[in-house]
Amino acid sequence: MDSIASMAMSMKAAQFQVQYSTAVTKKVMDTAELAGQEMVRMLEELPKGQYIDTYA
Repeated sequence: MDSIASMAMSMKAAQFQVQYSTAVTKKVMDTAELAGQEMVRMLEELPKGQYIDTYA
């Protein structure tokens, strides 16, 4: 009986880890998307004819 309870607790812990990891990954993806949108907005605001120094 102990092994069944132990296995159930282990499965719940593993399920929690997966849910936590997924939530963190989604948050990171949302943050990266916002950063990308902000970068695009900043690039659109550059005066026409100016270039970005990509070697700096």
